[in-house]
Amino acid sequence: MIHHGGAGTTAEVVRAGVPQVIVPVFADHPFWAARLSRAGVAARPVPFTRFSREALAQSVRQAVADPAMAARARRLGELVSKERGVDTACDILEKWAETARVAP
Repeated sequence: MIHHGGAGTTAEVVRAGVPQVIVPVFADHPFWAARLSRAGVAARPVPFTRFSREALAQSVRQAVADPAMAARARRLGELVSKERGVDTACDILEKWAETARVAP
């Protein structure tokens, strides 16, 4: 998957369990690109400011030709898919709100 590296897109690609090529543009994109590359589930990032057809092709080749990267991406996707992140956050907030209530 080739994408820009925003948090939402990155999360969905991680959940999909496929290798990534990230072309960071701004904000948090470089962070996610570096983090996933270090984790071995994404190829070397191709920063938008240094974008070229050759750099993109090299990263795509890395992502599709590395079976270890595919295996790591698949495993991470399985783990993330089992999480209940939003549900857990809501449970925590609801419990906090119940205990934080002040009697009238």
